[in-house]
Amino acid sequence: MTTTHHPFHALTPDFIMDAVESQGFRCDCRTFALNSYENRVYQVGIDEGQPLIAKFYRPGRWSAEQISEEHRFCFELAEHELPVVAPMRNPAGESLFVYKEFRFALYPRQGGHAPEFDNLDNLLILGRMLGRIHRIGNVQPFSHRPVLNCRNFGHDSVALIRDRFIPEDYRPSYEAVTSQLLEAIDGIMDSVGPARYIRTHGDCHAGNILWRDNAPHFVDFDDARMAPAVQDLWMMLSGDRQRQTAQLESLMEGYREFCDFDPCELRLIEALRALRMLHYSAWIASRWDDPAFPGAFPWFNTVRYWGEQILALREQLAVLDEPVLELD
Repeated sequence: MTTTHHPFHALTPDFIMDAVESQGFRCDCRTFALNSYENRVYQVGIDEGQPLIAKFYRPGRWSAEQISEEHRFCFELAEHELPVVAPMRNPAGESLFVYKEFRFALYPRQGGHAPEFDNLDNLLILGRMLGRIHRIGNVQPFSHRPVLNCRNFGHDSVALIRDRFIPEDYRPSYEAVTSQLLEAIDGIMDSVGPARYIRTHGDCHAGNILWRDNAPHFVDFDDARMAPAVQDLWMMLSGDRQRQTAQLESLMEGYREFCDFDPCELRLIEALRALRMLHYSAWIASRWDDPAFPGAFPWFNTVRYWGEQILALREQLAVLDEPVLELD
């Protein structure tokens, strides 16, 4: 059931412009909402200047320390001339701002289009960039950002869906398949052993990479966290085994020019994919009181959706038993 009021309702055009102008800019009264659900992101026109991107963080999700740590990681990468879109800093060196009840950040507008993961030359370039990012990400850990593990992405996600969202008729099937899936994921992670956890982008899908001038530009580090390096690689793989192997080899050819990679992490690919499936449903469920979510995901929380989701989880459970991708 949706509510009639949500904190994001305060983000009127006047509020957005007042927030941006609180940092010394003069708006030209043009605001345009961009495609974002977790936070709210707007392109804001600036008098006698290029438009800026204003990102208003969802209240209660991240602490100021966690957001600032994300920003510092972006600055660190940018200082090494890596193509990341880092937040803007004011003359005092601050990048996280507060206007009334909202934390927000400002970014330069960056053009580009989604990369073509089918293009092996593109994957070679992406591998090089991720190798450089991970080489820096491995220098020191996050102190405040979370760790990606089976507990917070898997067990907690299943508990939320099971207790509040799964239709009664589907509950036994959901509990059975998720119990098997979580047991299998835990077993895989135990078999791999203590993987090297580094600072990662965390959500490295095509929508968070802008391709421009034959090079990728990484945006939206909002989900940055400690994770195995392969977390930033596996979302670029798709198709049958032969196709994924070719994609992986191109990625790794570029990646290993700058950073070592432990082949044992390949065992985690399908486990991480399964965790993303579980977490994605729980993410939508946990935001269902935000009016933007029922409108954007009308198929969620329907009987048909849960039937298809259970089938997809069963198929993913079977995939976990298939041979692991290998590198030559």
